[in-house]
Order: sequence, then structure tokens, then C-alpha cells
Amino acid sequence: MDNNVIYDNIQWFPGHMAKTRRLMRENLHLVDIVVELTDARIPRSSRNPEIDKMLGHKPRMILLNKCDEADERTTQQWCDFYKNQGLAALATDCRTGKGLKSFLPMVRTVLKEELERRERKGMSGRPIRMMIVGIPNVGKSSLINKLAGGKRAKVEDRPGVTRSKQWVSLDKGVDLMDMPGVLWPKFEDPLVGERLAFTGAIKDDILDIEWLAIRLLYKLAQDYPALLAARYKLEEAPLSQLDGAALLELVAKKRGMLLPGGAVNTERAAITVLDEYRGGKIGRISLETPYDKPEPLPQREVLE
Repeated sequence: MDNNVIYDNIQWFPGHMAKTRRLMRENLHLVDIVVELTDARIPRSSRNPEIDKMLGHKPRMILLNKCDEADERTTQQWCDFYKNQGLAALATDCRTGKGLKSFLPMVRTVLKEELERRERKGMSGRPIRMMIVGIPNVGKSSLINKLAGGKRAKVEDRPGVTRSKQWVSLDKGVDLMDMPGVLWPKFEDPLVGERLAFTGAIKDDILDIEWLAIRLLYKLAQDYPALLAARYKLEEAPLSQLDGAALLELVAKKRGMLLPGGAVNTERAAITVLDEYRGGKIGRISLETPYDKPEPLPQREVLE
């Protein structure tokens, strides 16, 4: 490891994301509630801090999406954490529909006072309007399609697909405004950018894929050594003592990823590790808990 090389902070804020921030501000007055989708594997890193500033006292709720890929116990800790802060939170998987039966009842609970006010004024037939927000690739379009009972919004497993707001009306007296995925101009904590990159919220083509896999393997070896060992047929006991570069080479060797001459193909191994993590093949993994202490700035590890 070369301890003289400083970790490179990951940033990605294309022009259409600045436009999305403006759209959000301009359209907040049209909706009754804002639903923020987060990635259950990284609930803190996948919450846009600018959204809190924009919303003010606007009613809101949080969905911890992709919960089937996250550690179930940790996801429950996050739901309890938000509840203690007075925020409604629900674990969901928008691809399978898990948790979504509770979604609209929870929305109505959050808006109980407003709905009672409408009832008194004879406005009970007015639809509930909600804005769906979140970072890229977190599942907003999948949520809308599940709720609408069909493909109403374009869905792709890559960031930056939805580029403008879309209104979708449900049969249940609810109108949804789907906003494009939006990150924020600068990640103050470099580990936030790293974890967003792990989950695919940032385009791979601007990243050092090998370094990203090195960092992910190191994290998994510390927190989920049994799952890592089982997936790549490694010995569990020494994993937490190895650096990420050594782990990547081990994965390459175990999978027979060799270059002519016998050198390990760490680039191919890195792509495999990231793909398998993002696809949930390594196991149910959460990279953050509500009680994490700040981590030191990592140093770049160099493959020999």
C-alpha cells in the first residue's frame, strides 16, 4: 500500500441535476407530501441533504428501498431511528412489491390532519398529490410502475434515465410526480461518494473500478467476512486482516481470472465483484448503520 497517495474524492453532478433542483423547488407547492426513496443498503449516504433544506415543514416520508438486498436487522434499526426523529419510514422492495401494501395507508396517516381538514370543507374528493424524489438508480420509476399497476415510467438499471418530471395518476385518488434522480454538488464526506459508487448511483465510466472494488472488498471483509468467504470460496479467518488489494487478487485467483503469463486479471475481478454486490449475489449487506462512528479518510491502495 502506498500511504503517500491521497484518496480521490468521488463527485458527479451533471447539468440536468441542477435543473432537477430547480424543478423540485418550483413544484413543491403543487404537492401535499414528498416521498424520498433511499437505498436501504446505504440510508445515510443515499439521502440528499439539500432535500431537507428545500422541504421545510412539508410533510414527508422515507422509503428504504431495495430492502431485500440489505441486512434485515440493520434496516429495522434505520426504521426505528427515523421513527424516533418523527419521520415515517417504510422498508420496501419496489421490484417485487414488498412493503408497498403499507405505503398508501402510511401516506394517509402522515396527512391525517390535512385530509380531515379537507373533509370538513367538503373537499374529500381531491386527490392526494405526492412528489417522488431520490438519488439516481434508487427505484423511483419501479415504485411508480408498481403502484400504477403497469409500466408508466421508464425503468433501467443505470443512473440518469428519468430527465424531466412526470405526472402519474393512480386509481386510488393519488397523483404522483416523478422527479429525475438528483445528487448534490459536493459530497462533504468522501465515504458518501464511495458508497454511492458501490451501489451504482454514480456512473462507472467516471470511476476507477479496481480501486472501488478494493474498497468494497475491504469493507465486506470487516463487516461480512462469512458472506464474502462463502461467495468466493475464501478462508474466513484471515480476511479481516488483509487489505483490499490482496482480497481482489484472491478473488481473481479463485475465479481463474488470469492474463497470459499467469498474472491475475484484477480489472475483470473488480467488475465481477461490483456486479455481484449490486445484484445481491454476495448476500444481504448493509454498509451503514444509524450508529456508525466517523471513519478515517482512506488511503489509496496500489496493486503490485
